[in-house]
Amino acid sequence: MQVLVTGGAGYIGSHTVVLLIEAGYDVVVFDNFSTASKKSIVRVSKIVGKEIRVVEGDIRSKEALRSVFEHYTIDAVIHFAGLKAVGESVEKPLTYYDNNLGGTIALCQVMEEFDCKSIIFSSSATVYGDPATTPIKENFPTSATNPYGRSKLFIEEILRDLHYSDNSWKIVLLCYFNPVGAHPSGLIGEDPNGVPNNLMPYITQTAIGKRSHLNIFGNDYPTHDGTGIRDYIHVMDLAYGHVKALEKIDTFEDVATINLGTGTGYSVLDMVNAFEKASGKEVSYIFTSRRAGDIAICYADPSYAKEVLDWEAKRGLDEMCQDSWRWQSKNPDGYSS
Repeated sequence: MQVLVTGGAGYIGSHTVVLLIEAGYDVVVFDNFSTASKKSIVRVSKIVGKEIRVVEGDIRSKEALRSVFEHYTIDAVIHFAGLKAVGESVEKPLTYYDNNLGGTIALCQVMEEFDCKSIIFSSSATVYGDPATTPIKENFPTSATNPYGRSKLFIEEILRDLHYSDNSWKIVLLCYFNPVGAHPSGLIGEDPNGVPNNLMPYITQTAIGKRSHLNIFGNDYPTHDGTGIRDYIHVMDLAYGHVKALEKIDTFEDVATINLGTGTGYSVLDMVNAFEKASGKEVSYIFTSRRAGDIAICYADPSYAKEVLDWEAKRGLDEMCQDSWRWQSKNPDGYSS
């Protein structure tokens, strides 16, 4: 089976490519490398022991996408390509809608041209907005508190409309919670451009001395220590969820929405303390004002993923922190090291 992975050089994409190849799938990566490094593909190749086929192009370009489908017989698509920073999306909403929605529409149109109608979409827990209760189940009402989340929510609706118009489409929407960690080899991991938008790379960059301190956005949330609570999931567990979704995609008659999380919430300070324990490094931090678009508590009910995919997160917080630190300490400047 030949699988196109859009955004396959990115953080989650690269780890998923590793597991897809190890599971025996034939993989083609499509990426414009605007927020990812070409070195990640070189590292993936080293891990799996074979060359990775890569096509460089913009997800909004039908011509670039057609060239992939003309050259390869693509059976299914795993769609990661998209901008993903909550704060930036608040500042640049049109950029996010243009890239994320425009790219997905172009991709689906070209897939339809080539009669490729199986897609796994990289969605997000942000589509649940500020949930009234936790843990979050797949049947919860959807909304969004920022343009990034709205772009994911709009794409989910586009894909549902597509399936309604033609039920030969096989569509799985995977709602991620908060990926952290890295491949145990330390060869690939999260390498943000500029100031990190996600917590763990901010912690690891502070621990290694690249940043003087960690900014914690808000200490007045209604949580046990005042800092926001999230469901942190090891990126290798998350990547494996895509392999399982690909295995099961033909079993779903309707669009399948599936949460990928651990079912456990940790606060920002919980994560700092766990990282310090795992790495032996001190992480200085200061509290600052809340960040636009953030919510207090967000964690998953992952039971549906266990039921329909036979998938569950296996790695705990210690392993998440250890693997994050291994990646950062081996690659102090990310892929530029």
